[in-house]
Amino acid sequence: MKKNYPRNLVGYGNKEMNVVWPNNSRLALQIVLNYEEGAENSILHGDKHSETFLSEIIGAQPIKGRHINMESMYEFGSRRGFWRLHKLFKEKNIPITIFGVAMALERNPEVCNAIKNGNYEIACHGWRWIDYQNVKKKIEKEHMKKAIKSIKKIFGERPLGWYTGRCSPNTRDLVFQDGGFLYDSDSYSDDLPYWEYKKNKKQLIIPYTLDNNDMRFATNQGFNSGEQFYTYLKDSFDALYEEGKTNPKMMSVGLHCRLIGRPGRIQSLKKFLDYVLKFKDVWICKRIDIAKHWIKNYPSK
Repeated sequence: MKKNYPRNLVGYGNKEMNVVWPNNSRLALQIVLNYEEGAENSILHGDKHSETFLSEIIGAQPIKGRHINMESMYEFGSRRGFWRLHKLFKEKNIPITIFGVAMALERNPEVCNAIKNGNYEIACHGWRWIDYQNVKKKIEKEHMKKAIKSIKKIFGERPLGWYTGRCSPNTRDLVFQDGGFLYDSDSYSDDLPYWEYKKNKKQLIIPYTLDNNDMRFATNQGFNSGEQFYTYLKDSFDALYEEGKTNPKMMSVGLHCRLIGRPGRIQSLKKFLDYVLKFKDVWICKRIDIAKHWIKNYPSK
């Protein structure tokens, strides 16, 4: 048994956090839209093989060449899926956090203009939409700096939130080293924010979700229909809302333009939004709003 075990398996434990959200809301609901299309694995981007992850081709095999079908499925997200979602969020006045991959954003100025003019927060989703598990720390650091610079160039200010997704054991250290992020979301370990410490530095962690996430439309034993997605989101919401009578929590929902943006799936999201909008004591917000509220009211000790 290691004395300096690097994982925290305890968290808040049986100590219920006395969280007070704005307007005494029973739940903080946060919706993320991942924008990744145009930064995935492709020999056009200098990679050795095509993308294999999160598409309609479940279990796709890497091709050492252009995978035209895979490319077009990703293109659906930027060409049509984003706009279908953008219209929905605008109609229902839903604030959204965009996990934006910088290379993908650079390839679509029209999407960037819509984000600038919408009720969105841009959090950085890295320079590339690739798996960083075995990428050298030096290269990952260069990509982080490049992504920050790119988003600042496009949107006029640096991102304050970070989420790699397919991260490496070095990612959290690099976030600490950068020092400019109000929050890091490369965690799924809680349904409340928490502080992490390294030597004399601290970093707010706002956990994300892979279960309240449309990615399960594109995984084995995932959602086979929009009704399954809606039911799962509603059950998650209802459970957390009930807990919120005494101990308010946070709920994240993860979306992808090329997945939930399909006509056969978008109705489930509409149905869920209509359901939650009936509740007056739910704080629908951006992740940066949660970060600022937590930093102000629950500073590190």
